[in-house]
Amino acid sequence: MDHSGMNMGNTTNMATPKKRYTAMTFYWGKNSEILFTGWPGTRGGMYALALIVVFVLAVLIEMLSNCRLTKPGANRVAAGLTQTAVHAIRVGLAYVMMLAVMSFNGGVLIVAVFGHAVGFLIFRSLASGKNKCEGPNKGDLPEMPCC
Repeated sequence: MDHSGMNMGNTTNMATPKKRYTAMTFYWGKNSEILFTGWPGTRGGMYALALIVVFVLAVLIEMLSNCRLTKPGANRVAAGLTQTAVHAIRVGLAYVMMLAVMSFNGGVLIVAVFGHAVGFLIFRSLASGKNKCEGPNKGDLPEMPCC
């Protein structure tokens, strides 16, 4: 038996698994895999699309972190359910962002940081520090300490 627990005695009928190499240091270039096997691959246009997706994802995370989506004085149960749903979506998107950055592609890291910065600028710091959605620190959710 090998380390994976498979019996390697009779391997004539066994399909050989494709070996994959995952980068463990930052690298530069369009030839990468971000989030899904084979995406964006080696095509420059798909790499640009992947960077756009990461950028929009970062801006969306900042929007969900800083905007009020419930009306003040709304039903507490409905407001609580909305806040819970927004929190779940925000955390899910933050995990997807983390996985994208863990591709160790330098372009993805730069675009993710730039997307968070633009999102913060738009939804939090413009207009003399006022939150564009409902005043400073008036979002539905508290800030995420990990982001």
